[in-house]
Amino acid sequence: MANTSTRTLRLLSLLQSHRYWPGAELAERLDVSQRTLRRDVDRLRELGYPVEARRGVDGGYQLAAGAALPPLVIDDEEAVALAVGLHAAAQGPVAGIAEPSLRVLAKIVQVMPGRLRRRVEALRAMTVAGTWDGPPRTDVAPGVLTTIALACRDAERIRFAYTAAGGTRTDRHVEPHRLVSLGRRWYLVAFDLDRADWRNLRVDRISGPEGTGAPFRPRELPVADAAEFVRARLDTAPREHRVEVLMDAPAARIRERVGRWAAVEEAEGGRCRVRFASDSLDWPMMALGGLGADFRVLHPPELVDRLRDWSVRFQRAASLPYEPPDGAS
Repeated sequence: MANTSTRTLRLLSLLQSHRYWPGAELAERLDVSQRTLRRDVDRLRELGYPVEARRGVDGGYQLAAGAALPPLVIDDEEAVALAVGLHAAAQGPVAGIAEPSLRVLAKIVQVMPGRLRRRVEALRAMTVAGTWDGPPRTDVAPGVLTTIALACRDAERIRFAYTAAGGTRTDRHVEPHRLVSLGRRWYLVAFDLDRADWRNLRVDRISGPEGTGAPFRPRELPVADAAEFVRARLDTAPREHRVEVLMDAPAARIRERVGRWAAVEEAEGGRCRVRFASDSLDWPMMALGGLGADFRVLHPPELVDRLRDWSVRFQRAASLPYEPPDGAS
């Protein structure tokens, strides 16, 4: 007899045919007793699958009518990953994928169990995408994200511990406004009650967020939206690398591609200056490589060294003959 998890999935697969299964026949197909079958059916019901039962001599089981796609069996982490991934696709650079991604997200959310649906819908509604170029980092606990998102949606004050860049740990009491995904990080825009001012806080530095049960009347942000607030704060914050290049392309075209997270200015001869602030040189290198235009590095000199290193490896890879994998034509 298969283990419980495998057997339950097999039972679900049989029921999804939507035919009526006599109990004896279904138990035989699963190689279990009818008592074990009843326990497996109860387990599916606990997971949210509407299994109907008929008692009597010809008793059996069938998935409820109208349940073409039963509630998804996913945990909190998978639900958050699903919402983030589809929202990222909707905001990404691939043409024609935005609308289908949002449609799929809406459909899947509808068939999630109620508890997960509430959390994912709150995360989707309370997140502002500063840019989705590159997936958000995965070192943020899903429970932290959803707790904050629910507090934003319900206008509930929260408390948590926050570790600053220098390692100092403080307790925060805030009125959460929005989550922002920007530059592969999550940020919380909130009004800090102890400091009587707006703050943008990195979510990966937040631990133990808890609702206080105290509601609040949402305040008006000092800027147009939460993403603009975070970008403005990051522009003035100290960063390890300040990159500046002269690009052989019109400013309008480059601004359309990277203007959300880089400063683009007109230059002579139809060119433009592009400035990045980043904690890593790899990030602006990948952005520049995807713009499809020649450029000259103005600052820093370390970027030229990194480009040389990358170019050698790319040239070496390009010089090798292409060998399709086994079985490919």
